[in-house]
Amino acid sequence: MSELHALFGGTFDPIHFGHLRPVEALAQQVGLKRITLLPNNVPPHRPQPEASAAQRVDMLRCATETLPLFEIDTRELQRETPSWTVATLETLRAERGQQQPLGFIIGQDSLLTLAKWHRWQDLLSLCHLLVCKRPGYATEMDSPEMQAWLDDHITQDVQQLHQRAAGCIWLAETPLYNISATEIRQRRHQNLACDDLLPAAVIAYIDRAGLYRD
Repeated sequence: MSELHALFGGTFDPIHFGHLRPVEALAQQVGLKRITLLPNNVPPHRPQPEASAAQRVDMLRCATETLPLFEIDTRELQRETPSWTVATLETLRAERGQQQPLGFIIGQDSLLTLAKWHRWQDLLSLCHLLVCKRPGYATEMDSPEMQAWLDDHITQDVQQLHQRAAGCIWLAETPLYNISATEIRQRRHQNLACDDLLPAAVIAYIDRAGLYRD
């Protein structure tokens, strides 16, 4: 059986327990030994992160230095163009070969809006989708067509994620953490504690770098 590799993208401004803990639980469920964190490039016409790209990567390093499950891939930050998930997956698929099982981790909120993604129909030809629960989000897709698509690809057999290179959707039973990076930034601006929301090493870095201050 091949080892399933998983990818997890995000702005990570900053990374927090709402990112890390559900993904660690997912790894336990499906037998993941490696998760690649892909910090996103934010194109100039979108609201910019408060932390620079280099600072966001530094925070990822602080958060994962004692967590061997995680590695960091900064390729999307080197692009001048938007980070289309499908383009990154095509590159990774070419690098890792056609037989390597690849999983892309998304939240339930992203699954529900997947039809708005660039070339979303191509995603399952490149990877499995590994979906983490999110508090307060619907469990049904918003159209019969999208629900039928989901039902066609959903699997409850973890072996399929390791035996097939792509094409399955796994709905993970992950813990719910109602934490957002927006909330953390707001709390920091108000000088409120965030100790239970993100790793101590990340808080120490934020303090050193003077991030999320008015």
